[in-house]
Amino acid sequence: MADHYDVLGIARDASADDIKKAYRRLARELHPDVNPSGDAAERFKLVTHAYDVLSDPQQRQQYDLGGSGGFGGAGGGNFGGFGDIFETFFGAGQSQRGPRSRRERGQDALLRVEVELEEIVFGTTRQLEVDTAVLCETCNGSCCSPGTEPATCDICRGSGQIQRTVRSLLGNVMTSSPCGTCRGYGTVIPSPCPTCAGQGRVRARRTIPVEIPAGVDTGLRIQMPGQGEVGPAGGPNGDLFLEIKVKTHDTFSRSGDDLLATLEVQMTDAILGTTATLASLDGDVSVEIKPGTQSAEIITIKERGITRLRGSGRGDLKVGVQVVTPVRLNSKETKLVQDFANSRRPIPPQFSTFQQGLFSKLRDRFLHL
Repeated sequence: MADHYDVLGIARDASADDIKKAYRRLARELHPDVNPSGDAAERFKLVTHAYDVLSDPQQRQQYDLGGSGGFGGAGGGNFGGFGDIFETFFGAGQSQRGPRSRRERGQDALLRVEVELEEIVFGTTRQLEVDTAVLCETCNGSCCSPGTEPATCDICRGSGQIQRTVRSLLGNVMTSSPCGTCRGYGTVIPSPCPTCAGQGRVRARRTIPVEIPAGVDTGLRIQMPGQGEVGPAGGPNGDLFLEIKVKTHDTFSRSGDDLLATLEVQMTDAILGTTATLASLDGDVSVEIKPGTQSAEIITIKERGITRLRGSGRGDLKVGVQVVTPVRLNSKETKLVQDFANSRRPIPPQFSTFQQGLFSKLRDRFLHL
């Protein structure tokens, strides 16, 4: 390929303005709309590519290291980079180079989902609306307008790579870099799809059915393979991750797979005993208050907690009893309580033997409720 400076007709020390002026002059002369001949079209492509390289200071500096031979210039000891040096001396074999695919894997997506405590007892199904990238229906991921297709890049001839010779201490080293015209794809899109602007995907809202298993807890992430964004040019979908947050419940709280609740019991019911029917998260439960029940006692109802995420069965419902002492009594009630007190041997309040279990129950109850 000809030297870029020769293509533009400028000296090697030309300024940025000189490069721009030369390009504009040649572009007006060779543009296909002005000069339809095939030779002019080929020269126009060379001029455009030469300008792209020389107008970029970094690319120009790298190109200048290759001398006046241009791309693919001959020289002694041509190696395709340090990988080829090792392959030459150690027989590792020739490396494989080629254009990269436009189809890439889509990004993963993270979605936070709030669920009620009732929903995680047995699990639930949700229909979630997600704003994400989906396949373009107009081009079906081809990126081209209907009836058209990608064209081979005229600059790199479909390889996706541009090679140039760089002088080094080892001699002239052949380097390879992605083609600036096709960005390494080896093809260009002459007529991009009008719907997706040549991306092969568009933004859209779609509904995804989600199975939320029983027993999940706040902070748990559920992976849904292939439910993330579709990739560029119709590439495979990424994954969707659901991060769970369980809402606070007014009555019940959670400790592992167990449900915790507080039950207020009147003093007379605690003395005489009773049975209460209570509404749990999945139906009514019967709670037996035994005679003489004390505050901070825990009543355990088996298998009425949360279904275990791992394993089988359910946790328990643990009810902490709180005996309610009446604070306003009428005269009749006061006399009855006085008669009851007088009927028992008067025992003044005093310290009793320390009960570690009582404090453990109180501590655990207030930590969890």
